[in-house]
Amino acid sequence: MKLAVPDELLPAHRLGHVHFVGIGGAGLSAIARIMLARGIRVSGSDGVESPTLDALRSLGARVHVGHAADHLGDADTVVVSTAVREDNPEYTAALARDLRVLPRSAALASVMAGRRVVAVAGTHGKTTTTALLTAALDAAGAEPTYAIGADLAATGSNAAEGTGELFVAEADESDGAFLHYAPYAAVVTNVEADHLDHWGTEEAYAQAFDDFALTIDTEGFLVCCVDDPGAEALAERQAKAGLRVVTVSTRDGAADVGPDALAGTELWSPGDHYLADALMALAAGRALGYPDADLLRGIGSFSGTRRRMERKGEAGGIRVYDSYAHHPTEIDGDLAAARALAGEGRLVVAFQPHLVSRTRAFGPAMGAALGAADEVVVTGVYLAREDADPDVTGAEVADGVPLPAERVAFVPELDDVPAALVARAHPGDLVLTLGAGSITDVGPRVLELLDGADA
Repeated sequence: MKLAVPDELLPAHRLGHVHFVGIGGAGLSAIARIMLARGIRVSGSDGVESPTLDALRSLGARVHVGHAADHLGDADTVVVSTAVREDNPEYTAALARDLRVLPRSAALASVMAGRRVVAVAGTHGKTTTTALLTAALDAAGAEPTYAIGADLAATGSNAAEGTGELFVAEADESDGAFLHYAPYAAVVTNVEADHLDHWGTEEAYAQAFDDFALTIDTEGFLVCCVDDPGAEALAERQAKAGLRVVTVSTRDGAADVGPDALAGTELWSPGDHYLADALMALAAGRALGYPDADLLRGIGSFSGTRRRMERKGEAGGIRVYDSYAHHPTEIDGDLAAARALAGEGRLVVAFQPHLVSRTRAFGPAMGAALGAADEVVVTGVYLAREDADPDVTGAEVADGVPLPAERVAFVPELDDVPAALVARAHPGDLVLTLGAGSITDVGPRVLELLDGADA
């Protein structure tokens, strides 16, 4: 569901009792954690039980599984996830009671109020770059507040209230949310068409990043990775418009900050896209005035985030990783990193397409990117907030994989995927599950099957 941002955005302490519909999601749970840390009364609901709900309860939130009108209690403000449908009983009850109803973007803006915001945007790499910048600033003593789209491996949390003036936030462009944050500074990782269900055209999507840049404080700055043509063009336009722009590249001599800046710093994962993320974090920290030595210490100690090339375990001589890639470019990057991790072993990948609209737009390109693996299993489409379309299935992706037919399988039901992967993997191989949906549940089941086979 898409909700309008109100004309007046109140700071969080003026929102009263805040109820979150879809509180278990990465975006809303981060905001809820920060509000709880500030002593704001928080409640919420989600469709399924999860460790995130348990964590929020331990912090003082009243959280329900399932949705019902009486879950609102005496809430003053209701924050609604984009995944919530218009017939959700808590949403309809909030309207009937004339409560303040906010989209995620407005709620995040409310907790940002009064802080110096650094917003990290882009089609790919937002989560890792935001997390790396947070780690770098922590090491430099900045103690920022942060809100990230995944849990940090080091803390097990996707958000925290810091004592410093900075607020580091992952800024999502999927529904235009990032246009409402008015940051002091921003990082744009790349600009490559996505979320065309919202933006309509590639041109409109690219224009949104120029509109985002216009919201940056005139005393602030923009960091762009010019390895990406879209971000490079954005950097050029904004520099001509008078904004301070810092460029980053993984290529020597191609930007203000290049790979030599990280010489001697060991990164948590291989791959040029992770190198670019680290360089952007370093560049932003430098531009904020913090010394390289401290920033690099934080970047070097970074241990990753959940669902971004996350190691799930090993059994039967087979390593299992999980990652969030759901766009052709992201698949390219993660398969390159996984190939480096696999070493002499083969790469066996299970991919779950995410959203009907994205699969319709990029299905064949997703399949082409998966051709970098040795064995591929493609599942049915994870619907999330959309309805099924019988003409758009995972088969379209599988058909686009440029491997011999015996090395590609379309397995529509997720429950059948673990066995399909175990049948294809051999000792020494690396199994990688990819996608932004429920595919993350497959890795542990693969390990269970492999452990059973060893018994």
